[in-house]
Amino acid sequence: MSIFIGKDTKLVVQGITGRDGSFHTNQMIEYGTQVVAGVTPGKGGQTFAERVPIYNTVHDAVQHTGANTSVIYVPPPFAADAMMEAADAGVQLIICITEGVPVLDMTKVYPFIKEKGARLIGPNCPGAITPGESKVGIIPGRICTPGPVGVVSRSGTLTYEIVNHLTRAGLGQSTCVGIGGDPINGTNFIDCLEAFEKDPNTKAVCMMGEIGGTDEQEAAEFIKREMKKPVVGFIAGQTAPPGRRMGHAGAIISGSAGTAAEKIEAFQAAGMGVAKRPVEFVELIQARLR
Repeated sequence: MSIFIGKDTKLVVQGITGRDGSFHTNQMIEYGTQVVAGVTPGKGGQTFAERVPIYNTVHDAVQHTGANTSVIYVPPPFAADAMMEAADAGVQLIICITEGVPVLDMTKVYPFIKEKGARLIGPNCPGAITPGESKVGIIPGRICTPGPVGVVSRSGTLTYEIVNHLTRAGLGQSTCVGIGGDPINGTNFIDCLEAFEKDPNTKAVCMMGEIGGTDEQEAAEFIKREMKKPVVGFIAGQTAPPGRRMGHAGAIISGSAGTAAEKIEAFQAAGMGVAKRPVEFVELIQARLR
């Protein structure tokens, strides 16, 4: 078991013929992901890597291949349309890797996808991987190994760092999810924590937050109230000077709401383990799995 993606994932790649799309599609195929279709308007009828059929629309791709998951590698001006097209075609899980999607566009996308009953991860995220089963996005497969630890992070780079530490210590992962750091995203910490709590194969969870906003505090409240599984947290940006725009996620500290100190306090109040540095996840998770 895992969350969101697994052996049953049938993937359509939107933007499959672009630079990023083609590179990462090859990586996903090599990993063993079921890539059943690609979409590039105007290139329908062609084949990618002599095995993946390309369609003009997501609707055509879903109709012909039964794709249930989409990953999006299209330029920011067209990403909103790509997300909505996937939802309209009946895709259940949409993972948008594209960064730089205008926030105004996302105010239209988010309610549309909710209305269609689909789940969006991202935008501006590294995607998800269930080690040994399926990789959707850009998380390097070679650093992951199957196991009992769920991983959720706002930051892609932090995801890779923590996963690498866990793997080297012999702690495998059930699923790793990068939710992205944009102001409006489809899946938040609580969505992932809820899924990990229900997943029988996940025994503990690593959660990487960042300064800015109140998502981490809300997640801590959920953990305190709803979770029986142990959760270890980390907050990136602890050394940021007040009021500065810091990090790739554009996290801004406003008043006391987004400071690292407040988030760490919320984690501690929820009974979570708190890592001061990413490498400390290993020791804290090991202690909770004994």
